[in-house]
Amino acid sequence: MTRTPARFALSLGAGLLAGLLYWLMGVPTPAPPWKALCGLLGILAGEYVTTAALGSMRSRAHPGQTPEPPSSTPER
Repeated sequence: MTRTPARFALSLGAGLLAGLLYWLMGVPTPAPPWKALCGLLGILAGEYVTTAALGSMRSRAHPGQTPEPPSSTPER
């Protein structure tokens, strides 16, 4: 696995484990499911906006510079 899918898998596993522990201990969830999903949507939107804004600022700071695309031939 590459790094990104591995991180998603670890995050999913941690979330499932936390949910299982909450259920086994009988702890009520801190928020109704729809509020929790809205919070997660806000986190994703914030991440997207931040990434886009930083990318825009970087391209303005270094105009004309574009990263080279990865070559299709392996280096030896």
